[in-house]
Amino acid sequence: MRLREMAEIWGATPPAPEIAEQQPRGFSIDSRTIRPGELFFAIKGRVRDGHAFVPEALQKGACAAVVSEVPSDVPAERTIRVRDTLWALQELARVVRRRWGRTVIGITGSSGKTMTKELVARLLEAGGYRVIKTIGNYNNAYGLPLSLLGLIAEGASPEAFHYAVLEMGMSAPGEIAHLARIAQPTIGVVTTVSAVHLEFFPSVEAIAEAKAELVDALPADGLAVLNADNPLVARMRWRRPIAVRTFGIESEADVRARDIRGLGLEGTAFTLITPSGESRVRTPLLGRHQVLNILAAAAVADVCGVPLAVMAEALATVAPYARRGEIVRLPQGIVVIDDSYNSNPRSLLEMARTLREIESARRRVIAAGEMLELGERAAAMHRECGQEIARLGIDLLIGVRGLARELVEGAREAGLEAALFLETPEEAGRWLAEQVRPGDVILIKGSRAVGMERALETLRRALVHGEEAR
Repeated sequence: MRLREMAEIWGATPPAPEIAEQQPRGFSIDSRTIRPGELFFAIKGRVRDGHAFVPEALQKGACAAVVSEVPSDVPAERTIRVRDTLWALQELARVVRRRWGRTVIGITGSSGKTMTKELVARLLEAGGYRVIKTIGNYNNAYGLPLSLLGLIAEGASPEAFHYAVLEMGMSAPGEIAHLARIAQPTIGVVTTVSAVHLEFFPSVEAIAEAKAELVDALPADGLAVLNADNPLVARMRWRRPIAVRTFGIESEADVRARDIRGLGLEGTAFTLITPSGESRVRTPLLGRHQVLNILAAAAVADVCGVPLAVMAEALATVAPYARRGEIVRLPQGIVVIDDSYNSNPRSLLEMARTLREIESARRRVIAAGEMLELGERAAAMHRECGQEIARLGIDLLIGVRGLARELVEGAREAGLEAALFLETPEEAGRWLAEQVRPGDVILIKGSRAVGMERALETLRRALVHGEEAR
C-alpha cells in the first residue's frame, strides 16, 4: 500500500508526489530502532511526544512521518498530517485487516497469552499455513496494530497469509473491546482468569468481565475457545449463542490431556485428546500450565484442520519463549529455570509445583521477586504463596524486593527456615553464586518491573566468567 492510499484512508493531504508513491518497508513508533524506508508515527505518549523525534526518524531514512502537527525543523512535504497519530496507526491496521478478510485468532487471559500465541502459530505453520503473529508481546493499543501491519510490511502481500494470531493484553475495562475493533477476531481464545491487575480492578470477577470482551466481539459465526478448568472462563460460553470449543485437564473438555507425566528437565509427556482423535505427545515444555497452553493451541489447530500427527511432531521440538520457562545450564551442574518475564500468585505456584516434580534436583531453589498490581490483598497474597511454597517442600526461598518480604515471612511461618529476603536482583544473584551447589535447580521468577533476569545475569557472570560475587 502506497503512502498516497494511506493518506486517503485518513482523509489527509498526501506528502510530496515523489514521496506519496512510495510503499513503506515497515512501520515504527520508535525513532531509536527505525529502519530506512519505514513510516514513522509520532505518537504522543504519557512521558514523551514522538513529534520531538521526527527529525531523527527522517535522518535515519524514514520514508515519511505521520504527525498531528508539523515540527518547525521538518519539511512539511515529508509528513502526513492527521488529527491523531495513534488513531491513524490503529485505523490503518483496521482497514488493512478488513480488506484482508481472513481469520484472525485473538488470544487473551491473565497468563499464558504469549506462549499460547506462539504455540498456535507453530501448529498452524506445521500444518502448512502461513501465519502473521504478534511481534514479541506487542499486545496493546500500539503493539497490536503494528503487528497487524506486518500484512503489508517488507513488501508482503496480505493474500500470502492464511491466519493472523494476535495477543491481546489489558489493564482496564474496555481495552480488549478496543483492540477487538481493530483486529476484528474470528476466533477468540481465553487462557485463564486469575488475580492479576487487581490494582486496577475491584475483583477477579471484574477481570473476567474485561477478558470476556473478546468473546463479546466475535462475529455470529465466530468461535470461542475457552478454558473449562477455570470457572470464570468456562462460564463465558453462555454470554452469546456462538460456537464454543473447550480445553482442559481436570474437566471433560473438547480438547484435553490424559496421563500427564513430568520428564524432569526434559519436559512433559501426555496424551492429547481432540475431536479428531488422540495422540501421545512429548514436549520440551515444563509444567501442567504449559500443557494447558498446548491444549488451547491444539483446540484452534484442530478447528483449522491441522492433523493430530502433525501437531504431535511440532510439539516435540517447540521451545519455551524467552524468559518463560527457559532451561539455562550453568557450570558445576547448576540449572536455572528462567521464568523471569513476569509473575503473579497463580503462575508462581504453578512453577513451584513444576520445580518440586524435578526428581533429579539435589536442591530446589526459588528466587522470587515481588509480584505487582495485586491491589489491597497484595501483602496477604505474597504471604499465602510463601506458605504454599514451604508446604511444597522447596529447599530454599529467596524473596527479592518490596512485598517479597511477606513471601519469605509466610514461608518461615509454614516451617521453611531456609528463606531470606534481599533488596535487589543483583544481590540475589551474588548470594546464589556463593551458595549454589552442583545439582541445584533454581527457579527465577518475578514481576516484569522487578527485573529478575538481572539475578540470572549476575549468577551467570560469576559462574561462567569467574567474576567475583560481590
